[in-house]
Amino acid sequence: MKLRRLLVAALAAAALSLSACAPAATSHSEAAGQVVIDRPPLSELAPVPDPRSLEGPSTAVLADAAVEPVVTDPAQSLPVTVTSHDITGDVEVTVTDTSRIIAMDLSGSLAATVWGLGLGGDLVGRDVSTTFPGAADLPVVTGSGHTVNAESIIGLAPTLVITDGSIGPVDVVQQLRDVGITVVFVERSASFAGAADLARSVGDVLGVPDAGEQLAQRIASEVDQTRAQIAALAPEAAADRLRMVFLYLRGTAGVYYLFGSESGADQLIAALGGVDVAGELGWSGMQPLTDEAMVAADPDLILVMTAGLESVGGVDGLLADKPAIALTAAGQHRRFVDMADGQILSFGPRSAGVLDALARAVYAPDPAS
Repeated sequence: MKLRRLLVAALAAAALSLSACAPAATSHSEAAGQVVIDRPPLSELAPVPDPRSLEGPSTAVLADAAVEPVVTDPAQSLPVTVTSHDITGDVEVTVTDTSRIIAMDLSGSLAATVWGLGLGGDLVGRDVSTTFPGAADLPVVTGSGHTVNAESIIGLAPTLVITDGSIGPVDVVQQLRDVGITVVFVERSASFAGAADLARSVGDVLGVPDAGEQLAQRIASEVDQTRAQIAALAPEAAADRLRMVFLYLRGTAGVYYLFGSESGADQLIAALGGVDVAGELGWSGMQPLTDEAMVAADPDLILVMTAGLESVGGVDGLLADKPAIALTAAGQHRRFVDMADGQILSFGPRSAGVLDALARAVYAPDPAS
């Protein structure tokens, strides 16, 4: 368990340093987030005989960016004593008041989880990645590169801060306790199982364990159903499945990274019925992109964040700047699938919706689908 926490912390620190190279961008579609797209279920889409024959980039868009609570105004049982997984070690923390909550992390998953538990009305601030409807207008407490603004947090007088250590400086977050704020660090893994576990953990912290279990079961059930529908769209034979990689791009800072195992990208690719090239080649965490690695990977499709792709001048800019990508099958067919930065690797209550949107962009890239 401790080894896993250290690995997650290392990945989070790497992501933080990358983000710090350039201001975080928020997708306009995510920020607006009020539009609900009426489209047929995945099960009604006709599978493409050979998805490798598809040409051109696609954007994955959530049918509904909102987070639906599992219960309204759940009954709480407080005070509750929980284990806070601080970076320096586990400590026991007693939570007595959740009337003013700040839940913050790199992907916005924690605030979405609080909202999914039915306590979104108690949120008083948000991280820059929390942009779903209902929460987008809350004051932002993180700055450029997802760094914590302690003064902004203190100014909002929260009674509880929940985080996973993925934004920081972590020691600054821990020091919030010195001014009387209850701070709880929860464990989180970038996976669909981790999204369900997070629902349980946050439910425990907020004194609503039953709601936590209910949300966890809903996440797991919806993901399982969506994966089954995706399996009907993806090629059945392993040899015919799309070879995919995930690239983290920040062109203004010259940052190009490949995401390997334990980054969450492997979870997405497996759920999409693709072949995780990074895993196949033994890459883990976040690896600097090299021409040799790109040519060796030779993916059929490349997953990216929307703002990241925009930062390199779109597909044309990326292929011009990185000729090695242009040599791959994905580059030759211009097969890039992008999705809003605060959604694609969020692993929270909207996990099934993220998968659904990505599957459409991968296997049925039609605006009407």
